Amino acid sequence: MSLPIPHAINRRDEGLLIEWDTAGHRAWYPARALRLACPCAACVDEMSGRPLLDPASVPGDIRPVSLALVGAYGLKVDWSDGHGTGIYTFERLLASCPCDGCASGPAGHG
Repeated sequence: MSLPIPHAINRRDEGLLIEWDTAGHRAWYPARALRLACPCAACVDEMSGRPLLDPASVPGDIRPVSLALVGAYGLKVDWSDGHGTGIYTFERLLASCPCDGCASGPAGHG
């Protein structure tokens, strides 16, 4: 199986819209939920996987300020709270795809 690479990524203040393919598989990733899911070592304990980020420290109006591709496997997001060390892999983003097709399970997109 090949690694997932999005067809298009659109940054908006409220989050990211990722178009996974040209057949209509697209998903909306709300900014705050994405920031709370940051996988970096400052936000998640590397050994146990235990979250270190206090959700109360993330503003409700957090927004992605800029995006940068990391190789062909992920995204680096610079956040309005100054954080920017997490790499969101496309594999992880697709695995947590909130679209109706993926949420319905194996009969859906992925």
